[in-house]
Amino acid sequence: MSLDLAAIDPDRIPRHVGLILDGNGRWANARGLERTAGHAAGEAALFDTVEGAIEIGIEWITAFTFSTENWSRSAEEVEFLMWFNEDLLLRRRDDLDAQGVRMRFVGDMDDQRIPDRNRRHMADAANQTAGNDRLNLVFAFNYGSRKELADAARDVATRVARGELSIEEIDEASVAASMYIPDMPDVDLVIRSSGEHRLSNFLLWQAAYAEFYFPGILWPDFDRHALVDAVVEYQRRDRRFGAALDQPQVD
Repeated sequence: MSLDLAAIDPDRIPRHVGLILDGNGRWANARGLERTAGHAAGEAALFDTVEGAIEIGIEWITAFTFSTENWSRSAEEVEFLMWFNEDLLLRRRDDLDAQGVRMRFVGDMDDQRIPDRNRRHMADAANQTAGNDRLNLVFAFNYGSRKELADAARDVATRVARGELSIEEIDEASVAASMYIPDMPDVDLVIRSSGEHRLSNFLLWQAAYAEFYFPGILWPDFDRHALVDAVVEYQRRDRRFGAALDQPQVD
């Protein structure tokens, strides 16, 4: 179903939207279902939202699909999520490719807890869709922003030790160049479902000046129409990036 985009200013579309997909388990529990049913419903919500993003003209979506902290969940749920993410890639890859979506992955992919087959399918999906430019869809998988920042610091230190970079040359640009996806633009809008109001170790560097939107619904109830509402609210905000509201005019 096509979206009604009349309320959206086409010149002020957020370039990069981060999605914290929260509430799948609670959605299932409220319906007397297994938590796995919530993850399945959450998948449908994500890809409906992705199709909405394409229609709106958003260039980047980063979805928080599995955090470094999620390993502490029950062994059964972790096993399901590994299988589920693998199955999702196999089922969705060709369709996303046909829509011009580039699939990318951000996180600690060297973690030996990740099954080899998952890494293989992620690499295959990234390679197959590498030439697409309609939308960058980034799956934050085994991702933690503090880990990314620590890895970036280690990379910068290594470059200094090799003589490729001096201490005096370390700046925001050199740190950004050591992030997992160096060409990832800053996040303009972070959407977190389920009524929670925190980042939970998600894109701390990239979201330094992001706007936040909390729809107060569980993730499986989110869809492309809710994304339109989020973009409309985003466009109501006055993004000053630290500048004062009333700047003195200088002739």
